Amino acid sequence: MTSPGRFGGVVTAMATPFASDGSLDIDGSVSLARWLCSQGSEALVLAGTTGEGPVLSDAEKVDLWRSVAQAVTVPVIANTGTYDTSHSIELTRKATAAGVAGMLVVTPYYNRPSQAGIEAHFRAVAAATPLPVVIYDIPFRTGRAVAIDTMLRLASDVRNIVGVKDATGDVPRAARLIAEAPAGFECYSGEDAFTLPLLALGAVGVISVASHWAGPQLSDMVAAFFDGKLEEARSLNGALLESYSFESTEAAPNPVPTKAMLQVLGQPGGVCRLPMGPPPAGLLERAAEVLAALAGEGARSSGPP
Repeated sequence: MTSPGRFGGVVTAMATPFASDGSLDIDGSVSLARWLCSQGSEALVLAGTTGEGPVLSDAEKVDLWRSVAQAVTVPVIANTGTYDTSHSIELTRKATAAGVAGMLVVTPYYNRPSQAGIEAHFRAVAAATPLPVVIYDIPFRTGRAVAIDTMLRLASDVRNIVGVKDATGDVPRAARLIAEAPAGFECYSGEDAFTLPLLALGAVGVISVASHWAGPQLSDMVAAFFDGKLEEARSLNGALLESYSFESTEAAPNPVPTKAMLQVLGQPGGVCRLPMGPPPAGLLERAAEVLAALAGEGARSSGPP
C-alpha cells in the first residue's frame, strides 16, 4: 500500500547546491534532484529551510524552481512564504509561472503577528495561485504557532489550502488537528523523528531532511506502516534514530550536516551561505560514521544472502 498523500509519503526538503564561489549551482541542483528521486523521494520542496531559502534572491529562487521542475517527473513544491505578505504573494505568483506543482508557505516569522493576521496572510497568499498550498507550522523558528482553530478555518474555507507540514513537535496537538480537519486536508510530519508517531495518528508522510542520505530506508518505513507491517516499521525507525540526531545540533544547525553528508556521498552541495557558517571540525567524519552505521543496520535487517 502506498501513502494516501497527494505528494507521496516521502518528500525531500532539498538542500540547495552552491558552487565553490558561493553562486547558485543550477546544474548541481538538477543533478541532486534527479538523484534524490532515484533514492525514493516522491516530491521535492525547494528553497525551504534546508534549501537556505532566506539567503536566496528572488531571481535565484525562480531559476531554481523552473530548472528543477523541468528536470524531474515528481512534484516540485516551492517555498514561497516570507514574513511579508505582499512579498509572499509575489513569490507565489512567480513560482506558479515557473511550473511548480504546489506551494509551501511558512507562518510569518520575526514580526509575530496575531492569529487574525496569520489567518489573513494565508488567505491572501492562497488567493494568489490556483495550485495547492501547504502551511508550514514551525513555531521554534517563526515565534508563532498556527492555532488549531485558525488552521481548521483555513482548511475548511480555502479550497487550495490542502495540508500542513507539522514541525511543532507537539504530538497531542497534531492528533487533535488531524482528527478535526476536513476530509482531504493532509498532515505531513515536518520532523523526521516524529514521522512514525504522526503516521499512527493519521499523517500521510514526511517532508524530510534525512531522506538526503536515508531515502530508501524512510521509504521502506512509510511503506511498511501503510502495509500494516508495524513491527517492521518500528524496526526501520529504530535504525534511523542516529540519522535523526545528526540532522541538526547547536554546533551544526540544519542544513550544515546535510551539506556535509552530500560531500561524503559525492553529491552536489557545496558549503552553506552565511550566516549558517562553515561546518565544525569532525562533521565530515561524523557523517561517514552515520552512513556506515545505517548501511550496517540495512545489512543486518536483510539477513544472510
